[in-house]
Amino acid sequence: MEFRGAKLALFLGGELLVIRRDQKPDIPWPGRWDLPGGGREGAESPEACVLRETREEVGLVLAASDLVWARSYRQSNGTVCFFAAEMPGALAGQIRFGDEGQGWRLMTAEAYGRDPLAIPHFVTRVGHYLSERGG
Repeated sequence: MEFRGAKLALFLGGELLVIRRDQKPDIPWPGRWDLPGGGREGAESPEACVLRETREEVGLVLAASDLVWARSYRQSNGTVCFFAAEMPGALAGQIRFGDEGQGWRLMTAEAYGRDPLAIPHFVTRVGHYLSERGG
């Protein structure tokens, strides 16, 4: 599958893990609440991409079997894969924030959807997952 990157809606104990983007004018969505993930490296699969990015950004090592939902989205700049995972809240204690971004936090999906710093298309994609999950 040709894709340019992957993102993960990672729920820890029912709350969504979000990352505050750096405040740099040369990046998309500076200063906004982002989700773990990023650009594809080499020939990696969508799953390998999102798992690597999650490990690099927040230090959490997840397995492909932890990914419970997946969907591809076509955008003007290419296809992006979007995943969801639900893990125990205690995993938050293992977060080791990487060198990109200003910080992280947990918030409910509802709070993310209302937050003016949320990235709008990620709000929509989290909603797709929750509606298909039945939550």
